[in-house]
Amino acid sequence: MILAAEKRSFLQKEKVKGDVYIMASKRGSLSINSDNIFPIIKKWLYSDHDIFFRELISNGCDAITKLKKLEVMGEYTFPENHKNQIQVIVNPEEKTLKFIDTGLGMTADEVEEYITQIAFSGATQFLEKYKDKTNEDQIIGHFGLGFYSAFMVADVVEIDTLSYREGAQAVHWSCDGGTEYELEDSNRTEVGTEITLHLNEESLEFANEYRAREVIEKYCSFMPVEIYLSKANAPQEYETIDEADLREDDVVVEHIHEDAKTEEKENENGEKEVVEVSPAKDQVKINKRPVSLSDTQPLWMKHPNECTEEEYKEFYRKVFMDYKEPLFWIHLNMDYPFNLKGILYFPKINTEYESIEGTIKLYNNQVFIADNIKEVIPEFLMLLKGVIDCPDLPLNVSRSALQNDGFVKKISEYISKKVADKLSGMCKTDRETYEKYWDDISPFIKFGCLKDTKFSDRMMDYILYKNLDGKYLTLEDYLKENETEEEAKEEAETVIEENKEETAEEIKKDAEEGKEPEKTTVYYVTDEVQQSQYINMFKEEGQDALILKHNIDSAFISHVEQKKETVKFMRIDADINESVKADGEENLEEQTKELGEIFKKALGKENLTVKAEKLKNESVSSMMTVTEESRRMQEMMKMYNMYGMDSSMFGGQETLVLNLNNKLVQYVLANKEGDLTKLVCEQLYDLAVITHRQLTPEEMTKFVARSNEIMMEMTK
Repeated sequence: MILAAEKRSFLQKEKVKGDVYIMASKRGSLSINSDNIFPIIKKWLYSDHDIFFRELISNGCDAITKLKKLEVMGEYTFPENHKNQIQVIVNPEEKTLKFIDTGLGMTADEVEEYITQIAFSGATQFLEKYKDKTNEDQIIGHFGLGFYSAFMVADVVEIDTLSYREGAQAVHWSCDGGTEYELEDSNRTEVGTEITLHLNEESLEFANEYRAREVIEKYCSFMPVEIYLSKANAPQEYETIDEADLREDDVVVEHIHEDAKTEEKENENGEKEVVEVSPAKDQVKINKRPVSLSDTQPLWMKHPNECTEEEYKEFYRKVFMDYKEPLFWIHLNMDYPFNLKGILYFPKINTEYESIEGTIKLYNNQVFIADNIKEVIPEFLMLLKGVIDCPDLPLNVSRSALQNDGFVKKISEYISKKVADKLSGMCKTDRETYEKYWDDISPFIKFGCLKDTKFSDRMMDYILYKNLDGKYLTLEDYLKENETEEEAKEEAETVIEENKEETAEEIKKDAEEGKEPEKTTVYYVTDEVQQSQYINMFKEEGQDALILKHNIDSAFISHVEQKKETVKFMRIDADINESVKADGEENLEEQTKELGEIFKKALGKENLTVKAEKLKNESVSSMMTVTEESRRMQEMMKMYNMYGMDSSMFGGQETLVLNLNNKLVQYVLANKEGDLTKLVCEQLYDLAVITHRQLTPEEMTKFVARSNEIMMEMTK
């Protein structure tokens, strides 16, 4: 869409004094198929009204960068004492905010093109496309409408600009938030642009120096140009420095000389002598040097070889205000096929992975865009803290468009791959460090495997599991260490060349017939204290198990079972392992039935499932088991708050296992109607429950009282 000026020529000029042209004052109208675009800008163009700081400062940075390139190309020469910088000046008395850059400036023609045309070209289409979008589908970056973000906070916006072009005339542009603007000559004498915002009453907070500093540090801390903030008409501040540190641009107020200080002291020989306590000083009092709010060379822009460990830690503390040291970090540095740099930090993660929240700051050419844009950054990386700078990222689109952008997906995949490469590389080359960090980083890695298939494929062989002895093993290592001699022999036979084809045929045949592949059971522990009885029994028989006690492990083991079809996980208390049973294949159906009737009557639990076993460890009286399937379903129901449903409909219930080799169980069988039988049954049941879960307050009260009663009986 073209902006129409009034019928007369937009650039009416009068020739005076040779080749110098003076532009006549001119008023025009913005031709837009909308009564007024500014209310729309103010209401929903940006989610945060303070974003205008980023847009205006970013425009100034672009102007300075372009002028620097022209200087390098020999098309422009910087004047003496030139400084590439942006000044932000707040003036609470006049309710104004100024943005001044030393960039290439604009001519009247360029003001017409860049300010009054480009911003509104396609405005109708733009408004039509996004008018019904919600906050979740906001436009996230630069739109060509960035300059007009100023009207979110200003009633009037003025521009004074002077182009770098030889013989250029300074231009003044102003607009009061309507569709009309005014363009005339300006008295600006320095190349660059000055934008003045006359703030509306709702936005006076931005004229406050501290509020302005807060916003600039939020969006512009790492822009490639120095940014200085000052308050108009503020009293001059001073500082004192050593004369040797004086710079050419310092404004000297006073020279200060301090004579050396001496004292009379007694030496080793008892003689008094004059000793110099402090040397003579030559200092100067100067106007306080301005301090840039922007770090123009942030750490992520450097090559990893140029960065020290302390620099990484200091950057982490500065950016994330976290004084707990990160575990380690990954420095991303890529130039092809797209430009991407950044640093990802691995913080120490607590046990509740659902509540973990990291911060990944997204930048574009050192300009802050937003935190945690999941379309660019893989979801599981949101657990981390870090920065990512990608100049090639398309930002003039909605978040939904980003989600479907093939280029953006490649960026996300690359980041995921680099993280996987770093972790797998550490596992292979620095296993000791990897194991040291494992307990802290394992929730993050497991979450990544659940959320990202490619990440899972890359990391599955580098997942560590801690066994009962506290040793860290991969799943493959664990299976090899725990296979029996017979299993090892079978495995060795299967790799013989002559049997390979036969084995493959068998697998193919089983698959065609819909048969499940033979699975190896991997036992695991979720609570070392509560399941200690089972653990001790396992250890007595030389059996091993894995410790998987993090909340994420329940979902993760299901994921592993999908990836590794020959492996199934079973909690150590899900069933009685054959190795802990006493030798012999005696049928125990009769004893099981008999004990079931006794315990159901004593406990008043008609639906109780009882099973009799003969265990090697005679000291173990009773245990509680829950099938793996049933327990997992219970956990899933708990996760999704499905408390109203009966978990028993999905699988087996709790099973009370009684050891026939234990004297207490033998007592129950021998004394079905004995005076103490009910008491013993109740105690055996609670002892079994304790190994499975915590007793309720009511159950614990009864258990304690019953224990006292039993001990009293022993004293009789």
